[in-house]
Amino acid sequence: MTDQITTAGATSESKMLSLSPEQQALSRKQRKIEGKQRKRRRIEESGGTRPRTLTTDGTDISTDKHISISRRDDKNETTRKIKGGSPFLRESTSGSFNTKTTGPPRGKNRNGSSTFKTNTNSTNKHRFGRVMEQVPCRNKPRYSTFSIALPGSVLANCQTKELRTLLVGQIARAATIYHVDEIVVFDDKLGADEKQQQNNNWRDFKRRNNNNNHQHPSKEDDTTENKKNEEPQEDDKQQEQQQMRFPKSNSQEFMARLLQYCECPQYLRRSFFPMHPDLQFAGLLAPVDAPHHVRADDRSKYREGVVLDKISANGNSLVNCGIRNRPVEIDRKISPGIRCTVELDKSAYTKPGQIHGTVVSPSAPREDDGTYWGYTTRLATSIHDVFESCPYEAGYDLKIGTSERGDKSVEDAKFGIPKFEHSLIVFGGVAGIEECVDADESLKVSGSHSRTLFDVWLNVCPYQGSRTIRTEEAVIISLAKLSPYLLKSARDKPLDEDEPDQVAQDVEFSDESPSEESSDEDSDGGGDNGSSNDA
Repeated sequence: MTDQITTAGATSESKMLSLSPEQQALSRKQRKIEGKQRKRRRIEESGGTRPRTLTTDGTDISTDKHISISRRDDKNETTRKIKGGSPFLRESTSGSFNTKTTGPPRGKNRNGSSTFKTNTNSTNKHRFGRVMEQVPCRNKPRYSTFSIALPGSVLANCQTKELRTLLVGQIARAATIYHVDEIVVFDDKLGADEKQQQNNNWRDFKRRNNNNNHQHPSKEDDTTENKKNEEPQEDDKQQEQQQMRFPKSNSQEFMARLLQYCECPQYLRRSFFPMHPDLQFAGLLAPVDAPHHVRADDRSKYREGVVLDKISANGNSLVNCGIRNRPVEIDRKISPGIRCTVELDKSAYTKPGQIHGTVVSPSAPREDDGTYWGYTTRLATSIHDVFESCPYEAGYDLKIGTSERGDKSVEDAKFGIPKFEHSLIVFGGVAGIEECVDADESLKVSGSHSRTLFDVWLNVCPYQGSRTIRTEEAVIISLAKLSPYLLKSARDKPLDEDEPDQVAQDVEFSDESPSEESSDEDSDGGGDNGSSNDA
């Protein structure tokens, strides 16, 4: 066998030497094309698979190479390939296989599109693995609000700033998924930040004393000692300058700043969030991807924007709404640097020229078709301030407190939530709501009677497998379990349209006719009764 191969190689070399260089190139090209044609002809004859004649020891007779036979090769796969044939082989009109028309380039199919996309012949229109283009909307106005309150001391369990950042991002994601309209961060008065500040001051004092006590009496080491002492002094100066520029934030400020950062659309963050140490690891945060985080090419009816320091020819302000090179002209003049919600006409995206918009309330998308439009962040000095500083005129008409000692559970058969317009769920810190109530001196209620502050005293997870449930875990569990009940009990109409008769009864009074609760004696003494009513 080897002798035949050597003689054949010698004859081919002698023939090649007798030919000119051009003829040699043509013969090589022709032999290469003929070899490809023979290979494709064998593949076509074998049904789309490369023919291999293997012996018992796994040796290919045609190539004299050892091939490892894997157990993963299934008979069903080979038969499926033989039945289907090769999809990239196309025979020319002359009967021979043309190398230029054998198939599309790598990574493309016959239509020229990418092979990573779904098959065009399939009836399924879903593209799995892709982010949905639009967030599902109720297409129904929503006039009720949903608020949560939690202490900033939950960050005390995190050892590093990276973990604290990730924890806040987890809370922001949960609030966005379950349509939370307001997040209140309050101080539980447990003194965790003060102890941490004292520990930091003691560490700084101890480090400075160690630097001052390291003195060597030898004169030879004076120069090296001075160089070593200069480096920590420069570092201390830089830290002091940074602290003067950016005062150290407590847990409440740190959480509130990161929550606001997560809620703000990406194209507005540079305008509202300058460089700050609290945002050092903001790149670790997962995007909330809320409906108001619109893309540049999205034709959204509402957009968030920042007022620019520019005025149009009509005297109105221009707003950056995230549309490339096209600021929006609003219907009024506003001082620059203010964030506002702008209502746009969808047909204005395709029309050339200036885009005009109208400034609306941030609750307009929610009251229009139920579109979730992010949350607001509020700081409270205590748990009592959570209720007192409510931004709504009537306050929270449904207050829910979460505790492992709650007298109600979501898993109860008769569990329900009354009708509400503004609801609030309060979460405790590391020690629970009871400790927060005890630490708040403005409340006259003790921690054991914390249930009196809420309308519903709820145990969200009665049969918990762990001794403790962390606050970030309680937020996710509570929102997931209470979301269906809150959706059913929410007020779908404004208060003036929902109960007009009740409002009229509360406003109208009459002194002429006695009330149903008055007795006959009171009606006889009308003068005395009238004087008491006037008083």
